[in-house]
Amino acid sequence: MRRTTAGLALIVSGVLLTGCGGGDDGGAEGKPAPSASGSEVVREVTLEVRGTGKTQIAYAADGNRTEQVTLPWKKTVELSLTKAEQEVGVLVSVVPGSVPGDDGMLKPAPCTITVDGEKVDDNQDGKDVLGYKHTVK
Repeated sequence: MRRTTAGLALIVSGVLLTGCGGGDDGGAEGKPAPSASGSEVVREVTLEVRGTGKTQIAYAADGNRTEQVTLPWKKTVELSLTKAEQEVGVLVSVVPGSVPGDDGMLKPAPCTITVDGEKVDDNQDGKDVLGYKHTVK
């Protein structure tokens, strides 16, 4: 049990260091909000991992989670951003598990992050393996 908890904590903390994405420019900044009430803005965030088979993924969007999934996998959430979060942003990330590449070697599964229908980051079909994150504003 202790090893499982420690392993899960390591994977979840890795979400802050790796995953799918690379930009932190806010992506949908300057676009009209799909829904706004008072000073809050709602952004629709979609995390997607492509490929076939089963793999484990970790993601941060509406909380930090780790799941065993069957690919392809897609998760869409609505994030309500306060006025302060609109200024500094909210980090979203997806860390795909490994899938076999064309050469038989394991590589990260291809993944993308979309904000309000606009693709803001991807891992270039699993080629880019460092510095993945995206800040939604």
